[in-house]
Amino acid sequence: MFRFALIWFAGYFAITGQVYAQSCKTDAPCIYTREALRKSIDSDARNKLVALKKLIPDLVLDIRYATTNNFTKTILYHHPVACLRREPAMALKQVQEELNRKGLSLKLFDGFRPFAVTCRIWQLVPDRHYAANPRKGSNHNRGVAVDITLVDMKTGMELNMGTPYDNFTDTAHLDFYNLPADVLANRKLLKTVMRKYGFDIVPTEWWHFQWKNRAGYEMIDLDFDALKEFID
Repeated sequence: MFRFALIWFAGYFAITGQVYAQSCKTDAPCIYTREALRKSIDSDARNKLVALKKLIPDLVLDIRYATTNNFTKTILYHHPVACLRREPAMALKQVQEELNRKGLSLKLFDGFRPFAVTCRIWQLVPDRHYAANPRKGSNHNRGVAVDITLVDMKTGMELNMGTPYDNFTDTAHLDFYNLPADVLANRKLLKTVMRKYGFDIVPTEWWHFQWKNRAGYEMIDLDFDALKEFID
């Protein structure tokens, strides 16, 4: 039933998604213009966005929402740059350095995403357990959340986490333990290292982590072309 509904929503989205994004409302503070973002950064340097691949050259990128290889089967944004606010970006660099010493690397599926993309995803999956309600917004929109997994640096292969990315089943939950020992160990390693450097978990998504000190960051609804001048 869920699979049928998702296919129906995907077709509906292809026609109405842009209109929905334009009419989507939020109660959370959100920046809609370059001028407002410039003012925000000038007032606090922590609001600067940092290009993760530039900061962490060996970070593996697999930005799914910029392709059709995602649960919507739709390209949700073009010309993405994987980025975060300065503090979580620097913390992620520390995570990568520790993992490198274990022969591992982070693979990043998504970092910052514009608010309009959250509106589109909510249209497809209007369930707060698996998607952010636009009324509150997503920490991805604030530039303080990442979707990640682990890869073996020698083989480039992802470690087995029990489900693919963006899997909407109980098996993706961090409290689901009916899994092989190696899967549980891989999830525990990722969770432990991310928490060590200041990231919180989301219990329903083994891949999603958000900066613990995220209070005060505004959402941003600018596409990546408009953000170029603001990304270090």
